[in-house]
Amino acid sequence: MARDLTYTRNIGIAAHIDAGKTTTTERILYYTGIIHKMGEVHDGGATMDWMEQEQERGITITSAATRTAWRFLDQDYQINIIDTPGHVDFTVEVERSLRVLDGVVALFCAVGGVEPQSETVWRQANRYSVPRIGFVNKMDRTGADFLEVVKQVHDVLGANPIPIQIPIGAEETFRGVVDLIRNEAIIWDDDTQGMTSKVIPIPEDLIEVVAEYRQKMLEAVADYDDGILEKFFDNPESITDDEINNAIRKATIDMSIIPMFCGSSFKNKGVQAMLDAVIKFLPSPLDKPAIEGINPDTDEPTFRKVDVKEPFAALAFKIATDPYVGRLTFFRVYSGRLEAGGQVLNTRTGKKDRVSRIYQMHANKQNPIDAVECGDIGAGVGFKDVKTGDTICHPDHPIVLESMNFPEPVISLAIEPKTQKDIDKLGNGLSKLAEEDPTFKVKYDEDTGQTVISGMGELHLEIIVDRLRREFKVECNQGAPQVNYKEAITRKYDHTEIYKKQSGGRGKYAKISLEVMPAKPDAETGEIKPGLQFLNEIVGGSIPREFIPSVQKGFELAMKNGPLAGYQMESLCVRLYDGGFHAVDSDAFSFEMAAKMAFRVATRNAGAQILEPIMKLEVVTPDEYTGDVMGDLNRRRGMMEGIDMKNNAQVIKAKVPLSEMFGYVTSLRTITSGRATSSMEFSHFAPAPASIAEDVIAKAKGNVKVELE
Repeated sequence: MARDLTYTRNIGIAAHIDAGKTTTTERILYYTGIIHKMGEVHDGGATMDWMEQEQERGITITSAATRTAWRFLDQDYQINIIDTPGHVDFTVEVERSLRVLDGVVALFCAVGGVEPQSETVWRQANRYSVPRIGFVNKMDRTGADFLEVVKQVHDVLGANPIPIQIPIGAEETFRGVVDLIRNEAIIWDDDTQGMTSKVIPIPEDLIEVVAEYRQKMLEAVADYDDGILEKFFDNPESITDDEINNAIRKATIDMSIIPMFCGSSFKNKGVQAMLDAVIKFLPSPLDKPAIEGINPDTDEPTFRKVDVKEPFAALAFKIATDPYVGRLTFFRVYSGRLEAGGQVLNTRTGKKDRVSRIYQMHANKQNPIDAVECGDIGAGVGFKDVKTGDTICHPDHPIVLESMNFPEPVISLAIEPKTQKDIDKLGNGLSKLAEEDPTFKVKYDEDTGQTVISGMGELHLEIIVDRLRREFKVECNQGAPQVNYKEAITRKYDHTEIYKKQSGGRGKYAKISLEVMPAKPDAETGEIKPGLQFLNEIVGGSIPREFIPSVQKGFELAMKNGPLAGYQMESLCVRLYDGGFHAVDSDAFSFEMAAKMAFRVATRNAGAQILEPIMKLEVVTPDEYTGDVMGDLNRRRGMMEGIDMKNNAQVIKAKVPLSEMFGYVTSLRTITSGRATSSMEFSHFAPAPASIAEDVIAKAKGNVKVELE
């Protein structure tokens, strides 16, 4: 008999770096009885941070999945949890986790509030329409302010946060919370590590605040329940707890409100109430609408209901290499059931594949299971060619589910093995790591003979090199980090290209007339999608129909190497309007070559320019160093975006080119005597100034300027 999915929750814990995600997950596992001793992140003992690199650095690098159970109102609920990294270099882990989860607990630090990475995570959750609840952690720290964080969630993230709790005390006096639904005060016992709690009268000094925020909560949910609305005007006291809970649940799933909770995971306070909220307010797999996909045979939309009887459909969201079991594919099942040894179809490759074993994951430990059903997250061994974002489904009922967006790498590094015998090992290690991480790219530079690896930041590449050393036993030398520039054009250019070769026998001939121009933004979103926009306006058969794809292919290949310095051209629009062919000499290859030659000439004349990655930077510094920090950022070509006050410190926001930011953390420490902190994330690509662009082009061509004394 199939399991009742009403009692299942698939949730993720997501937030900026150092908000307490792993500590919170650790407490959840302890309270739910999965572990009997709480590990701490800073000691390297956390269950979910199982990688050596995580334990050494005290940060989460890879998202870890686990399953636990929580008893709520005499009913056991199954919770699948994914603990995600906060560091912006590992944003892909958050991206792919959010794609397959039904709900998210968004953590905020009670002192730091909403940070730049919180915004990134929030945007990712919005992209996949994931309902979320907010948990303001670290209420015991100096400077903690729950209501200030709630205000920031409203102002910065544009959400509608509704406090469901009011903290009793703050900083070192934080003892518990007032539950606004039940209208009672709860404090947790320190003796039992927060396992038990007791109800106390609402403190005198909080009665007015509680009444005010309870009123706001009822107003927010009254829109969702006509019964509450009527009672709200007649007799607010007659509104039952169940009515409020149901209305909050509807509004949360609808993403119109964000219920806000508070606590201190490290001090074992508030986590159980947050678990109850996960059960009460976040959706089960059944609350989500039927998943929509495309039938690859007909290109028609097709739907799968969350039902065991439906044909099997799942999305592979993560590949991991385990030293003992081999290549693990994590997947979320949306419909049907898959048994160990079952056959599936990979709709990307069109090939059938077989899963030999299925596991239920607990961090890096595998628990074998016979089958996995809809609404579950499992890991399979035996898949040969499944990549992140692939749909696996029943061979007779193909479907393609929406995949994920992965950001482009912004930083590169040349590496080479120290010894000859490491060459093969290096290739093997890099291909496995590239399989695991879609934001990690490997390229062999034929001009220099170097292997170039690209990723999301210095830390990302540092971890990759460290993993090569430990897991694949490859010692390698590495070059200085390089920025990944891009190229773009700024205006239209009309061009006719003739490719002609005659060397006895059959020749080569192709003629194309085209116009290149900057890519056009999408009509709905206003965003410019990466890639080639190809407009075929050939009429009258001046180019035979079968050669047009070759022209398109020629341009797509040519875009990988821009005309100025060989960097990739992100987007381009080409309008093919005329051409010519020879009945004997023309073939697909000729038209592809003509397109590549046309690209070189046309883009160079269309105002080609170098684009550089711009980072969004936030520096928190004591007041006395503000001038020095800003002076340093100005020297780095930073664009100031504003200064705010937060807890007696200045928050400087700026946009700075990545090429100027190498080693920034060290110089910031020097300037501020180690008292300032910074966080940085990728923002966008922007045209590089002429002097910078000249240097980039000169370097690419090997013409490096030498300063003579």
